[in-house]
Amino acid sequence: MLPHLKTLLRAALAGIAALLLTAAFAADSNQHKVVHGVAIYLGVIPAEMILGHPRPHTEAEMHSGVPAGQHQQHVVVALFDNATGKRISGAKVSARVHEINLAGAQRKLEPMLIAGTVSYGNYFNMPATNNPYRINVLIELPGVAGVIEAQFDYHHARA
Repeated sequence: MLPHLKTLLRAALAGIAALLLTAAFAADSNQHKVVHGVAIYLGVIPAEMILGHPRPHTEAEMHSGVPAGQHQQHVVVALFDNATGKRISGAKVSARVHEINLAGAQRKLEPMLIAGTVSYGNYFNMPATNNPYRINVLIELPGVAGVIEAQFDYHHARA
């Protein structure tokens, strides 16, 4: 009977570890926040990655095309109802992107339909710097009063 007890104890410890790991990933991070029941996921990718798409491709033409110049980043936000996991569409989303303590730019994040799902995005000039960028996301949901705000700090990846 002792071997069964050890197996049961190992299974219980593995289950507890899995729950703790899941809770750690569910917590707010530098790319995910939950505000007023809305799960907000942030992505920042170099605009050069989109330049490779052919002209009639959706990504190549969104937001009036990839802007000229260096340091362009595509800021993307995906929204979900945190309780149900259902993707939120029909929102009005904008972002203010700036180096901390500097002015920066604010733009509407335009809806993008890619692979049948809606995300919101736009391009921002974000030169490499030692300072982090602050990305303030403002969300207006249809039929909901008020504005949901989420703040993310973003650091460029270092080679």
